[in-house]
Amino acid sequence: MSVQTITPQEVEDLRRRGRAVDLIDVRTPVEYREVHAEPARSVPLDRLDPRAVMEARNGTKDEPLYTICRSGSRGRQACEAFHAAGFANVVNVEGGTLAWEQAGLPVLRGKKSISLERQVRIAAGSLVVLGTALGAFVHPAFLGLSGFVGAGLVFAGVTDTCGMGMMLARMPWNRAEPEEATCPR
Repeated sequence: MSVQTITPQEVEDLRRRGRAVDLIDVRTPVEYREVHAEPARSVPLDRLDPRAVMEARNGTKDEPLYTICRSGSRGRQACEAFHAAGFANVVNVEGGTLAWEQAGLPVLRGKKSISLERQVRIAAGSLVVLGTALGAFVHPAFLGLSGFVGAGLVFAGVTDTCGMGMMLARMPWNRAEPEEATCPR
């Protein structure tokens, strides 16, 4: 089943017409705390329970559920998780929070942090440099570390799933207190 999409402007138009818009942001709590679409609430992808989300919806059970992330990829993954759990009325916001912000739509800003994408680039680059240096100066077998990281990056690009990103998202510095990360309803 293909994932339905909607533009940020179409979501805002629905809101302006008085339609109920249940929008969940599936990024990490830290990413959500930094900036999020004004109507969104935080439901991180790594803790997503489609049944619990659907059961907790107040008065909007027949209305679509909208997902948003940074640029659209994790939102699509969340939609697929809802579809796999038997919920079809789930729509991904095209372009994510980046497109929402670029459209000039209302966002809430909080404490800045290093994005998960930048953290992955820093970690992957550091491991490649380390593997290359150790391979050159200690033992050639350490070049395998650089090769492993390179293979991981190719896999992430092909599958649109990043193991290093998922691991980094669970690190303590990427955790926010629940009251910091959740938009009240």
